Amino acid sequence: MTTYNRLAAVSIGALVILMTGCIPLAPGTASVPVTSAAESGDPHSFSRPHEVSIRHISLDLGVDFERQQLAGTATLSLENHTSASELVLDTRDLDIRGVTAGASKQPAQYTLGDEVSPSLGRPLTIQLPRGTETVSIDYVTSPGAAAIQWLTAEQTADGRHPFLLTQSQAILARTWIPLQDTPTVRFTYDATIRVPAGLLAVMSAENPTEKNASGVYTFRMPQAIPSYLMALAVGDLAFHAWDARTGVYAEPSVIKRAAWEFEDTPKMMTAAENLYGPYRWGRYDLLVLPPSFPFGGMENPRLTFATPTILAGDRSLVALVAHELAHSWSGNLATNATWNDFWLNEGFTTYFTNRIMEEVYGREYSEMLALLSMQDLEGEVSSLGATSADTHLFLDLEGRDPDEGMTDIAYEKGHFFLRMIEEAVGRETFDAFLRSYFDRYAFRSLTTRDFIADFEREFLRGDPSLRAKLRIDEWIYGPGIPSNAPRPQSPAFTEVEAQLARFEGGTAPSSLATADWTTHEWLHFLRNLPAGLSRQQMAALDSAFKLTQSGNSEIQAIWFEQSLRNGYSEAYPAMERFLTTMGRRKFLTPLYTEMVKTPEGKELATKIYRQARPGYHSVSRQTIDGIVGWRG
Repeated sequence: MTTYNRLAAVSIGALVILMTGCIPLAPGTASVPVTSAAESGDPHSFSRPHEVSIRHISLDLGVDFERQQLAGTATLSLENHTSASELVLDTRDLDIRGVTAGASKQPAQYTLGDEVSPSLGRPLTIQLPRGTETVSIDYVTSPGAAAIQWLTAEQTADGRHPFLLTQSQAILARTWIPLQDTPTVRFTYDATIRVPAGLLAVMSAENPTEKNASGVYTFRMPQAIPSYLMALAVGDLAFHAWDARTGVYAEPSVIKRAAWEFEDTPKMMTAAENLYGPYRWGRYDLLVLPPSFPFGGMENPRLTFATPTILAGDRSLVALVAHELAHSWSGNLATNATWNDFWLNEGFTTYFTNRIMEEVYGREYSEMLALLSMQDLEGEVSSLGATSADTHLFLDLEGRDPDEGMTDIAYEKGHFFLRMIEEAVGRETFDAFLRSYFDRYAFRSLTTRDFIADFEREFLRGDPSLRAKLRIDEWIYGPGIPSNAPRPQSPAFTEVEAQLARFEGGTAPSSLATADWTTHEWLHFLRNLPAGLSRQQMAALDSAFKLTQSGNSEIQAIWFEQSLRNGYSEAYPAMERFLTTMGRRKFLTPLYTEMVKTPEGKELATKIYRQARPGYHSVSRQTIDGIVGWRG
């Protein structure tokens, strides 16, 4: 990173801020909007980056599995835009041991404010002597840090070594690093991580591929990222490369399966670049985590974190890889400025995912995925309520944990909004717009207002008929699913529906024509089973298709949900094993929700959750605590 003369930087910076509203960066780096938490409408950060912003973080941390703590220092390189005398950072459950300022490491005065809410934590305010360019914070994380999950050896695939993983999205980075925890701020970073012998550390950065004897690993992230993309994992890991820029990490017993399952990753990379321009992050690798990981995947730059529940053995669930790869453009590159604008990450990415899958596997395949997406969207709107403000694309999450806004609305309503635009203006025209959009906003954060203004300049100026046809305000600021939503068509699903009709008409499951079905056809079949099936009908389905014992997590999850609805208790032991051996929130939420609908089910849910809860990440625990009514 180029270093400016401090006085010149203040002068030039003030001029650039006045003219453009952007922070001046090193030559060749895109400018970044400097909206503060208040100016951007971000209610989830104490920081004031329009005054002072973090430009780079240097971490030096030791990993202590016995105490379940990270301990060390974070040195923050600053850009002071207004000659401010203090820096405000976000923290939560951090033990701040001391703060120094400048290269001479002079002690700096600081205060740790009161906790505003459990999710926001406490502001750390540091007094800045005149001319301060760096501050160093000595700290220790809490054993209960919400971003960090400490797994025992028994909770891993190989059962030999402990494992650590972090999940920083949405505002959990502040539980393991003191920083400006808002997607408005982007910074580069480097790190030294010290781990026990025999383990490998990896981050959302340039990574090693082999263990070393010292247990000390160094990292460099030269592209600027927001705080929610800070990531660390430590464990007994092996690595497999597919080509010069893609590969996968996993535990030794999992690496061969993962390498085979995700072998099409280079093809997805080629498809993505052909659609929307070059990949700008160097390498793209995946890390298959232990099954407690709360999400399907997390798009940490250079190193996607992925759940092992997508290792289906037939490459049928690799759309998740396409999704996380697509985030390298939508989200990681062009980022939502606040969590109210979350759809700018996930709606664009879900649309992009479908386009990648079409390029690699064909239109018929991608249309099956699109139809399942529409079913997910309709289910989410039904669950939240058709008039609920939480079904808007642009959200109002002030006073709430932003995790509450991470529903299928952002993903699927956003996806169909963009598909609707594509169908209205033409694919070639829309692709050109998206490619230029990713170029314009590369390494920047933007709001929904920014997108609308950009889109209006490109398409709507002087075209009132197109404006009326698109109904953009209704999609973004209105509830439910607008009536001009696209309706995907799938001949394969039409045939599935014919088999459903035969089953409803009395045909034995063993006589249905299902031999060549993909996972997606099975999901459509199981989601649309008639209500009120008898135990005998459920048993016949199970006997014919071995659903309870399926090795496919998506099929198992929907089958267990149907088993609960229809009282098919023969599946409950397998469901209990499922719920106690993985922590993916997508599967946990509907199953626990279905269980608690009856007194007997709630008793079962509490029994299972008591056993499973210690193995879930805090993200999953927070959701399931509320469903089950957990009191500890």
